[in-house]
Parts: sequence; structure tokens; C-alpha cells
Amino acid sequence: MSHFSPDYAHATVCPSPNHGPRVGKGEAGPDMIILHYTGMPSEDGAIDWLCRPESEVSSHYVVRENGEVLQLVPEARRAWHAGRSFWAGETDINSRSIGIEIANAGHPGGLPPFPDVQIAALIELCRDCVRRWAIAPERVLAHSDVAPVRKVDPGERFPWGTLHAAGIGHWVEPAEISGGRFFQRGDCGPPVEALQSMLSLYGYRTEITGEFSDATAGDVEAFQRHFRQERVDGVADASTIQTLHRLFSTLPRYA
Repeated sequence: MSHFSPDYAHATVCPSPNHGPRVGKGEAGPDMIILHYTGMPSEDGAIDWLCRPESEVSSHYVVRENGEVLQLVPEARRAWHAGRSFWAGETDINSRSIGIEIANAGHPGGLPPFPDVQIAALIELCRDCVRRWAIAPERVLAHSDVAPVRKVDPGERFPWGTLHAAGIGHWVEPAEISGGRFFQRGDCGPPVEALQSMLSLYGYRTEITGEFSDATAGDVEAFQRHFRQERVDGVADASTIQTLHRLFSTLPRYA
């Protein structure tokens, strides 16, 4: 499919050959948005890579630093952006989602700030996708949410609060970092099991074992990278746990 009409009216089509049919529950259309950063020094280089057959990666959209939006894959098709991933019982995230790459050098480039004009364009794109596909706020996620440890984008400097203020995504003001009890690698017991249960209920692929394993620390770090960005260390301190409780209290299914 070398030519198609954009799903988002303000997008410029730049076709990628890397896509396929949505399968399973995804055949009904996307019900998630996954946000990424390109993580390459050059945004042109990143776009070129996403459009090369040998890369075997793609996304539905790329948002340039200047706010220009490119559409690489039709929304009806399955772009190859999330890789091995999981959320709320689903393992084929590519079939269920719209993938949006945000041009940014990411952690390899020192995690530079996202320009205001770029975030404004991203918000308008997400608003349009959310409206057309009735995507729930809590299903606008980071790549790091659906692939903890393996992926860290779009990173702890991504302005999730700004998106939420514009009506995109699920967010609460994170609890202040302070002292108090915390849980970390090697800890065991019912409080750890309760933490794992909350992370799992929210959507993370957290095993409920009662043991604070490396995998649990990775899930906590992914949670912090999205929802408690001031300190990302994989330690479940009081601020992290309180922020997780606040998120649950504002979810329709738990409120």
C-alpha cells in the first residue's frame, strides 16, 4: 500500500511498507494509543528508518519537532511499533493500538525537552484519534508501560500532565516524595503482594508473588516514569504507592 488518504486531516502521508492486518480483537479497530520517542539523533533519519523494509518497524504517525505530523501507516492496519508487549491481559498490542512516534533523541541523546509546538500538535492528533475511536483515557500509554525494562520511551521528561490538562490520558498529581516505609528488591510479604496486585489491576504484567523481584522493580520503574517522574528508581516508596492509589480512585471502574 504505497498511497492512501490520511485518517487525520492535518497529516502528510509518508508511506511505510511495514504493516499488516489487525488481528483478533484488534480487527474492530484500535482502542489504545502508544506513545514513543524516536530515540535517534536525526528526525529525518528516524523517519527514513521507519519507512525502510529492512527495519521491520513502523508507526502510524510521526510528530516532528516543528509540529508537522506524518502518517506512515493507515489506522486500519497494524503498524509494527510496540514489539513484545502486554497490557491488561492483551499481548498483541500492535493489533489494538495506534502507534505515535515523537521525534526526540531520547535517553541516548540526553533526553532533550519536547518543544511546545510539538506537544501542541501531538495533543491535537491524539484528540482526533480518541474522538474517532472512543479511546479511554487510561489506554493512552507509554511504550515503557507496555514493555517495562525493555523500553523506556517516551521517558520521564515527557509532559503527561500537559496532555491530561488538554483532555488526553489518565493522570493525577503525584504524591510528594517524603520519608516513610518503602519496598525494594528482596522484600517479601503481604504489602508487596498488595502492591503487585494494584499494578496488575491497573494493567501492568506484574506477577503476584509477594516477592519484590527484579521484574516487579521494572514495573515500578515504568510506573514512576509515567506517573511519578521526579524520581525513577524502581523503589516503591510512599509517594509511588500513594500516586497509584490516587490513580485507582479516579478510574471509573474503581471510583
